Amino acid sequence: MSLTCKVALPFLSFFAAASFLAFTALADNKTKQPSNNVQSPPFWYCGVPGMHGKPGSPGLPGRDGRDGREGAKGDKGSPGKIGPQGPPGVTGFVGVKGKDGAKGEPGVRGPPGPKGERGQSGHPGTPGLMPFKNWKECAWKDLNDDKDRGLIKDCVFTKNFSDTALHVAWTGALRNYRCTTCCKRWYFTFNGAECSAPLPIDGIVYMWQGNTQDLHRVRHIEGHCNNIHKGKVRVGFWVGNCRAGSPGNAYTGYVSVSRIFIEEVPKAQA
Repeated sequence: MSLTCKVALPFLSFFAAASFLAFTALADNKTKQPSNNVQSPPFWYCGVPGMHGKPGSPGLPGRDGRDGREGAKGDKGSPGKIGPQGPPGVTGFVGVKGKDGAKGEPGVRGPPGPKGERGQSGHPGTPGLMPFKNWKECAWKDLNDDKDRGLIKDCVFTKNFSDTALHVAWTGALRNYRCTTCCKRWYFTFNGAECSAPLPIDGIVYMWQGNTQDLHRVRHIEGHCNNIHKGKVRVGFWVGNCRAGSPGNAYTGYVSVSRIFIEEVPKAQA
């Protein structure tokens, strides 16, 4: 019922009775005067509320409606708070160690690594053997040199290295004659100078009673000399006087072959 009808209800009750009486009288007149026209009730006429049904008699329940359509998926919610940490679990027993497996096949060879940095220099090693021998021999037949002082013969040698030594040797006949307590000295030179490292290479022939003795004997003089530069080296064989005694009469290479042997060798150990 509308608000207007609720307000007008008391007044309508009053007019209802009067209208009913007027309507009755009018009905009588209409019955007496037939007509096909029916007059509409006034615009202010409101309907009377219907009567309630009989108490205790509910209506029949209606049928269940159809299921609605599935709604759209909602947005992802924000993550919840981290819960408290649970109690630690019970430690289990340590299992028995298993056997080693079979050895696998070699893997594919990897690419070469980058070149490493240069290492420190090592300590000098001991001299080794030369890859080949460098030697020379000069020989003369029947020198018959009666010189008492000076160069007998020389032999030019090419030295390949600066840190090597020269091994030299003389083989030939030497003699000192016509003297008593006399001495003659034969020695090597290298480019005109005697060896100083380690010492000179020489030999002597001393006679005590030699006035009537003419003894030509093959003699051997040999030694090593260090600190000689590489390249051309002139090795000479000389004769001279000894530091003591009279000079005497020297003779070199009597009716035989005389030799100067030269060889480049590694330096001796310290």
